Amino acid sequence: MTGDLWTAPEVASRGLSTLSEDERYRQFDQLQARMAAVWDAMRLNYDDESVVVVPSISLDRTETTGTGTMMQAYEERFLFLLVLLRQPRLRMIYLTSMPITPEIVEYYLALLPGVIPSHARARLSLISVNDASPISLSEKLLARPRLLRRIGALIPNRARSHLVPYNTTELERDVALSLGIPMYGADPRLADLGSKSGCRRMFAEVGVPHPLGAENLRSLDQIADAVLVMRAERPSMDSAIVKLNEGVSGAGNAVVRLNGLPAPGSPTERAEVMTRLRAMELESPTTPFDTYVAKFADGGGIVEERIVGEQLQSPSVQLRVLPTGLVELLSTHDQLLGGASGQSYLGCVFPAAPEYARLITKHAELIGHRLATEGALGRFAVDFVVVRGPAGDWTAYAIELNLRKGGTTHPFLTLQFLTDGRYDPATALFVTPRGHEKHLVATDHLESELLKGLVPADLFDIVARHGLHFDQSRQVGVVFHMISCLTERGRLGLTAVGDTPAEADRRYREASRIVVEEARQAFDDHPLPV
Repeated sequence: MTGDLWTAPEVASRGLSTLSEDERYRQFDQLQARMAAVWDAMRLNYDDESVVVVPSISLDRTETTGTGTMMQAYEERFLFLLVLLRQPRLRMIYLTSMPITPEIVEYYLALLPGVIPSHARARLSLISVNDASPISLSEKLLARPRLLRRIGALIPNRARSHLVPYNTTELERDVALSLGIPMYGADPRLADLGSKSGCRRMFAEVGVPHPLGAENLRSLDQIADAVLVMRAERPSMDSAIVKLNEGVSGAGNAVVRLNGLPAPGSPTERAEVMTRLRAMELESPTTPFDTYVAKFADGGGIVEERIVGEQLQSPSVQLRVLPTGLVELLSTHDQLLGGASGQSYLGCVFPAAPEYARLITKHAELIGHRLATEGALGRFAVDFVVVRGPAGDWTAYAIELNLRKGGTTHPFLTLQFLTDGRYDPATALFVTPRGHEKHLVATDHLESELLKGLVPADLFDIVARHGLHFDQSRQVGVVFHMISCLTERGRLGLTAVGDTPAEADRRYREASRIVVEEARQAFDDHPLPV
């Protein structure tokens, strides 16, 4: 043991299970204290610098992934991080549940500008657990201490290494402890700030507008009581949204229709509200009502007014808190939503429309500075709803805080890593070092039953024949992701980059159309036997 901090071998030999939560967090705090020095060293091109990528989804996985195949696809969604191997001495250890198809790895390495792919591949260690079960990668790793020791042996210098997670829970904390490296992500003890109830409280405390509603609810009765109070304050409210505290990508939401109810304060109002609650429209089509209510009782949630308007958008703002405590505003996006009531995340457009981008960044910065004072670290995103008034002005309402990477993270970082550009909050534009604007349209949900007829090699053949690649000379084109779920789920992700919003949208639509048409043509040319 060195001082009060256990080394990784000492943690491994003693066993995490023998450490209390207080002991684990004491060790974790001391590891995290090293993060600032690790961050500073990243710019000095040391030959023993490394990063360990743990793209584990430890949230409510049944709502977002469902199967081991989808879990693997979400883990591979962060393969854009391979572009970091542009740094000629950086070593990367990328962990997944199952092995990544070699063609997929080659596809991403070929994106690296000015780098010999074989040189980058030699500095990349791909480690799989060989466990396709639909539980989080972090759980799988912690169940295999020998594998964690082998991963730790690949780290050349723990003083110049850190862990990059997707989300941060006690599971990812324990992986960091097992490896003896700090984690670039929010302290799990701050998780409540990212819950639906916690972020509503924060929005109120920092003075950021948010919908009328109530938090810290656990039952239908409490929701009903809250709706009565809301209707008394706003009788014209015609619908509300119920949200699970830990719901992801809108899948934990449900719409309650309130139009046609008795007037607020009427004797039958509460009974009628309860009837509407039992008929709420769940965003997740696979979640039974009783299961949803049980989840609500277990983890809690909120109810709030559903913001409506003729012109309504759902933008988000990405920020990060550096190890120095500095808050950086990274990007704005307009989210592409779908699902039963238009609350499920499907993709995004970057940057968000300038008409309201500055408005939402002003609110988001207040939240960012509050998080910094709480000791937050790493990337996070604030989701908004904006509605245009009769006079043409926009009003913004903060609705969610995600203390993790999210659906807008990988498209933006793909663009940033490939172009070295930056988002300018003053102009609401992304500009490369050469002064060129860049725009993107991205989705995780290019879906068709026809795509099940393709394997990754087929996709790459389509990319080559139709020029659906990223052109480094012009810094425009398409990057595909979530490729491993193509055959089983008929699903694919892509990010289309252009010099204008119209070009990005055209490339997005063209790539989507070509891939699906090629899949259809394969069946037309070789029909299945009857």
